[in-house]
Amino acid sequence: MRYPFSVFNYLPKLSYIDLLHQFFYDAKNPLLFNNGFFVYFFAVFIFFYYIFRNHILARNYIVSIFSLYFFYKASGFFVVLVLVSAVCDFVLSNLIYKEQNAIRKKLLLYLSIIINLGLLFYFKYTNFFITLSNQVFSTNTSLLNILLPVGISFYTFENLSYTIDVYRGEFAPEKKLINYLVFLSFFPKLVMGPIVRAKDFIPQLHKPYQLTQVDFTKGFYLIISGLFKKLVISDYLTLNLVNYIFDDPARHTGLECLTGLLAYAIVIYCDFSGYSDVAIGIAKWLGINIPANFKSPYQSKSITEFWRRWHISLSSWLRDYLYIFSLGGNRRGKLFTYFNLFVTMLLGGFWHGASWNFIIWGGIHGIGLAVHKMWMLIAKKLIIRYENNFIYNTIAQLFTFLFVCFCWIFFKSTNFENSIAMIKQIGTNFSFDVWKEFYGNYKYVLYVMLLGYLLHLIPDSFADRVLPKLQKAPMIVYVAIFACFLLVYAQFKSSVPVMPIYLQF
Repeated sequence: MRYPFSVFNYLPKLSYIDLLHQFFYDAKNPLLFNNGFFVYFFAVFIFFYYIFRNHILARNYIVSIFSLYFFYKASGFFVVLVLVSAVCDFVLSNLIYKEQNAIRKKLLLYLSIIINLGLLFYFKYTNFFITLSNQVFSTNTSLLNILLPVGISFYTFENLSYTIDVYRGEFAPEKKLINYLVFLSFFPKLVMGPIVRAKDFIPQLHKPYQLTQVDFTKGFYLIISGLFKKLVISDYLTLNLVNYIFDDPARHTGLECLTGLLAYAIVIYCDFSGYSDVAIGIAKWLGINIPANFKSPYQSKSITEFWRRWHISLSSWLRDYLYIFSLGGNRRGKLFTYFNLFVTMLLGGFWHGASWNFIIWGGIHGIGLAVHKMWMLIAKKLIIRYENNFIYNTIAQLFTFLFVCFCWIFFKSTNFENSIAMIKQIGTNFSFDVWKEFYGNYKYVLYVMLLGYLLHLIPDSFADRVLPKLQKAPMIVYVAIFACFLLVYAQFKSSVPVMPIYLQF
């Protein structure tokens, strides 16, 4: 029956089957923070979480169930891998902790490392080495039909840090599997990090739930600012300039390629730091503190400082578990220190993906870190003399930024040929003669790019000054801010979804 002028006449007709399909995995529309289904998912989750907030065991079961469902909606039946790896490392960590024999203790650690890296190697690097074998040894092995599970690089490193820390006696392993499962599958950070340490995360699961006004305001700020960076700045620049330039840099002038490169630098920052901020903000609302993953990295005055500010959870993991624990750090002299830095960054690049471009990207950063170490020794007196000099710091910051941008060419390009083509265009085909036409076609893109850099230049202390004022505001102010964000997002939203960059890792 139709009712004249009724709004129900204009609602979309959704069958029960269509509605049911919304709850199952869709490879073309994975569940992420920028997915419309996430609003409903989070609303139902927070409802149950709040009801059982004072019942620690029930609360952890709720987090675990919803997290696993989130991962299922994001990656399908690869959710089984999370369960398998959680059970394996939970059992092995307890065996390592109880084992008194040093040799058997080390063998159990090796077993954990083999299982975790074995799964990562199979899914991420098998076809790379098959291709390499075909090229070098003229073998004729067919590539395998392997899909990369979402988030496997992140939760593999979390598993490894857990068993290594237990082996080193830094903390006792968790006695309840459900708590370890919550640590590994915690949905805000599961698919793209940050990479958290069990010794920092798991103790918080045993504490009573507490959400202060400070935590609520900080979480709100991180979520809104993170969504703005990802959905407005990063996605807009990606679709309207970056992909267009990097798909075929040889077709564009040096000015266009350089602008595309500078745009990508702010794209990857806004994309990944934005997603990390949302994850950290949601965790704050749930009473869980996750350390910051980015601290204005393009304000760094050296490549060493850059890696203390960029993807902090990964760089600190590589430092602690690869550079120091596995390679020995700087304990065997300067030459080995430089070599270990290079190897660490080379493997860090390979962690990002099975591609020569990622290996080159990591290798260049490794060389940069080694050269900076040498510079620190050679010019120690000069650095101490000018470390507070504005001109010296500005030059150092600009040089570091340009070095990082140069490395981004290999990170973003789909192959080595495109990387060389972009470098060639910038170096040999650069002219300001095309500026007027370029500006006419891309002025709004340039404005958004400038906005991204201006936001990045805001001092870290800015939030500390603003948030206390926001804490005193009534709820209507929060609603108004969120409504303003939705209005801005509506102006930039594209019909083509832009997957987060680090989702592929």
